[in-house]
Amino acid sequence: MAEIRVWEVSTRRDRREFIQVAFRQYADDPNWVPPLIMAQEELLGFRKHPFHDNNTVTNFLASRDGQVVGRISAIVNRGHNERFDEKRGFFGFFESVDDQAVANALFERAGQCLKAQGMSDVRGPCNPSLNYDLGTLIEGFDSPPTFMMTYNPPYYDKLITGYGFAKVEDLYAYEGNVSMLANIDPKLAFVIGELKRRFNVKVRPFNLNDFQNEVKLFLDIYNRSLVGTWGFVPMSEGEVVAQAAGLKHLLVPEITSIIEVDGKPIGAGLGLLDYNPIIKRINGRLFPFGFLKLIFGKKSLKRVRLMSTNVIPEYQRWGFGLLALEHMLPAILKAGITHGEFSWVLESNHLSRASLERGGTTRTKTYRLYDRSLND
Repeated sequence: MAEIRVWEVSTRRDRREFIQVAFRQYADDPNWVPPLIMAQEELLGFRKHPFHDNNTVTNFLASRDGQVVGRISAIVNRGHNERFDEKRGFFGFFESVDDQAVANALFERAGQCLKAQGMSDVRGPCNPSLNYDLGTLIEGFDSPPTFMMTYNPPYYDKLITGYGFAKVEDLYAYEGNVSMLANIDPKLAFVIGELKRRFNVKVRPFNLNDFQNEVKLFLDIYNRSLVGTWGFVPMSEGEVVAQAAGLKHLLVPEITSIIEVDGKPIGAGLGLLDYNPIIKRINGRLFPFGFLKLIFGKKSLKRVRLMSTNVIPEYQRWGFGLLALEHMLPAILKAGITHGEFSWVLESNHLSRASLERGGTTRTKTYRLYDRSLND
């Protein structure tokens, strides 16, 4: 019988091993895209990041007969538990060979860690929260992920449910050809016309010359708009500033938008070029030259991820998100972008799903979150 050992990451060598597990796991998978290593190190706690100011992330490695074959993080998100009055831990950054015994050992050790911190349930995968990468891919293995979306082998669902986890929520990615956006459904076009007729509305791009204030504005809209969303915990100002700083040089202002009614910001849209083809070429390493390749390689990218169209609650049912997309469309066409992915969209977000499906998009990927009691 194979000897399986799980231990907490504590040394510099352990931290390198934790990152390298994925690189070995996907070495022969043409669809895998490596993470930006520095960004992942921050979220894991190997570098400073504001997520860790109020939360804890404990990382574990697993070996089988002396060879490292898996990893997992046990996460206590205090903001989540305060908001929902729960004692729920999370798991994330999960990787494993196709061996139920290895996966079980990782889940068991992460669960012990969470129970020791007073948790009674566990949800995941979250890397490390719903505001970052999350979910296990269960449908859509025939193409690479878009920028800041997860990827994993098909057998992960089997390993996770094999330990006793059950589905709690799915998240969807929708694909659309830009020509669909340009020839928008007449019903949606009518909504846009009515908005412009009824409201004193203005749509503008992010002002990168006033970046800090724009970040604060986006934070306010983001946190207010998602307050009723399943599982949502507001990002702290520090997290948004850190996230924005990492994306500042990657933003294309023309595919961002701020929606104002009577001069008051009520919504925001955020599109990001799909940088994954470049990230794959630089193997996740920003230095010494990877960062420059990201910056100067923008014009070669022909896909965009439309990741956020947030509108504050009192304006949500009017369809203002469509104005954000309409504003971005000319720049998307001018850049020669041919495809866009709308991701992610909660299974329970029936309004957004219906709008996307009516607009002609196709659901191409499904990601899953799982729950399990720690007292079973």
